[in-house]
Amino acid sequence: MTESDAKTFLFEKNPFPTAVSDREAILQNPGFGRVFTDHMVTVRYSEGRGWHDGRIEARKAFELDPATVVFHYAQEIFEGMKAYRLPDGGAALFRPDANARRFRNSALRLAMAPLPEQLFVESVRELVRVDRDWIPTADGSALYLRPFMIATEVLLGVKPSADYIYCVIASSVGSYFKGGAPAVTLWISENYTRAAPGGTGEAKCGGNYAASLAAQAEATREGCEQVIFLDAVERRFVEELGGMNVFFVFNDGSLQTPPLTGTILPGITRDSLITLARDMGLAVREEPYAIEQWEVDAQSGRLTEAFACGTAAVVTPIGKVKGRKHGFTIGDGGAGPIAGKLKAALLNIQNGRAPDPHGWVDRLF
Repeated sequence: MTESDAKTFLFEKNPFPTAVSDREAILQNPGFGRVFTDHMVTVRYSEGRGWHDGRIEARKAFELDPATVVFHYAQEIFEGMKAYRLPDGGAALFRPDANARRFRNSALRLAMAPLPEQLFVESVRELVRVDRDWIPTADGSALYLRPFMIATEVLLGVKPSADYIYCVIASSVGSYFKGGAPAVTLWISENYTRAAPGGTGEAKCGGNYAASLAAQAEATREGCEQVIFLDAVERRFVEELGGMNVFFVFNDGSLQTPPLTGTILPGITRDSLITLARDMGLAVREEPYAIEQWEVDAQSGRLTEAFACGTAAVVTPIGKVKGRKHGFTIGDGGAGPIAGKLKAALLNIQNGRAPDPHGWVDRLF
């Protein structure tokens, strides 16, 4: 399959789809990441043949040999994106071209076969069209899409795989944090780092998330919802949460976020919020921010808000920060007005309730 014929997928309807009544009951309270639709997309890659055999078929388990490369050498990447129900009953994706570019860049970093960007976009579009009835309509809900690629050559040898499977599955979701999480408490990781210069920090691969789990478990033991990582060199500069970028808001109305220097995932929500903030006339700096300075600014009142952002959780206010050497509250410990304003602006565009001046919304039907 090439860019020119990327729209060609063999469609095999699931012979045993979820009953309408069962699906409607599920969509009343889907939770996050545990409810899946009836179909999936698969496309295969073979060295010398390229991408081929694109299918939309019933969601089912993979059958893989125990010596498959992904199990041993972690050649795997993924994306996270959403389809939104529009006020007129239609549906749309949000910036799928940006996800396609990041997916391709992640593949190159993991020495995997890069998927044509148009093939990525069309695969997601077609799955949403097929499983459109799974898009929930409640406020804050969406159809979460998980494109991913795994190395499938059967080989015990450290080299890039010659074979891959690209797949897209979909999950009806509500709020990422139970109860909506008005503000989360962060735990500063001192024993663990998420990524180092020259590593895979800017790629969206499973290894980055696996590396964050011990730190996240530590945060949970300390009564915190999320972990915040510092840089791997000086252990001073704030980088990102286990799965979200971070922003700081100051009393002059300006915002700051850590720069993309190769160790931080280039979040699409992050990029969108920078654009929306500047549309509102707010200054946004992409500069390093030390944990010591964060504490001083929070205590002096110079820092008035902080929030995390990502596709799953959208915008999540940060109320408190804890650690072995630090402990402080941001503002009154709750959600701040600028975070709320930016979240509303983003959601209104995504859900078709506001104009889309940047051409981000990809309407499907």
